[in-house]
Amino acid sequence: MRNQWFTVGIASAALIGAAAGSRLSERVASVHESFLESRREVLPSLRDPFGVPAVARVVIEQPRDSFRAAADWKRNVTATVFWVGEQATENNPTPNTASAWDRNWQANFGGCDAPDRRTDYCPAGFVPALNPFYIALPYNDVAKGGGHRPEASKVIPWFWQNYRGDGISVCKGRWVAVHHQGKVCYAQWEDVGPFEVDHWQYVFGNESPRPNRNQGAGIDLSPAVRDFLNLRSGETVEWRFAEDREVPRGPWKNWSSDSGLPQH
Repeated sequence: MRNQWFTVGIASAALIGAAAGSRLSERVASVHESFLESRREVLPSLRDPFGVPAVARVVIEQPRDSFRAAADWKRNVTATVFWVGEQATENNPTPNTASAWDRNWQANFGGCDAPDRRTDYCPAGFVPALNPFYIALPYNDVAKGGGHRPEASKVIPWFWQNYRGDGISVCKGRWVAVHHQGKVCYAQWEDVGPFEVDHWQYVFGNESPRPNRNQGAGIDLSPAVRDFLNLRSGETVEWRFAEDREVPRGPWKNWSSDSGLPQH
């Protein structure tokens, strides 16, 4: 009898031990699952424990609205012809012995760029020291007194790119493309006019040229530009600003003061 009770006791203890073991295993499994779940929540924040910045992305900024406007063709613009050394007349009240940005324009050019005496695209009788392909537009970024106009840095798309100091024009020498009847000529902005000096809304925006005694003209062209385009003063053209890299080979860029003639 004693052996039977001993056997029953051992069996009961085994069952109790098995149940306890089962409960312990369940608890361990539950704790382990909780631990894994907490790790899943923490791991994303540990992917970059040192805060290393993300790989840089190449971002191409769109041009400002003012740049797009300035790069667009200005259409149906009346053009007049002017030249270095031109004397004052009723329709040209300011003599062109000086420009808005060069007090000694005629002297630096080498003489009067007479429109009726030409050798190819250059004046006859002397070798010009400056590019004979030039134009004037009715805006001067330099105000009286020597500083830049207050709006200049805001309306001129390339202002800070070309800025060289207060009172030094960022417009002088800028390339302009002029189109007339299927031909395009390139010239540099070297003077201000016709008539106006502050019409940035037209030069860099969408306004039309202001009315004036030259049929509302909005651009002045040199004799070389006139001859290349085969136009007469008072005819209409299209024009836009051009970057240096856009300007193709031609008499406007390959011109050489060493020979005084366009280099083809």
